[in-house]
Amino acid sequence: EGQLMESGGGSVQPGGSLRLSCAASGFTFDDYPLTWVRQAPGKWLEAVSSISWNGDSVHYLEAVKGRFTISRDNAKNTLYLQMDNLKPEDTAVYYCANLPSFWGQGTQVTVSS
Repeated sequence: EGQLMESGGGSVQPGGSLRLSCAASGFTFDDYPLTWVRQAPGKWLEAVSSISWNGDSVHYLEAVKGRFTISRDNAKNTLYLQMDNLKPEDTAVYYCANLPSFWGQGTQVTVSS
């Protein structure tokens, strides 16, 4: 079964930036679209962004459009999420996922002054 491992989370001030990475193994990475999902405390899971197998098609949650950029490097089996102009409401655990099959363990992003 495939595995996904996120990294790059942390604590930043509002307006700051973070770059999340997701290293994949155990499956044919470039066969699948991938998704970043987040869960804020006390809230439902929400899909933040998704990308097609070759990166040609991307989608974003309205709340992050213009601030987040999803990308992938199929040669490195790695998915990325560049997050700029972070807001306190972006605070959540971020997961990369090969929906609906498997997810990573998540990485915490905290945006606070």
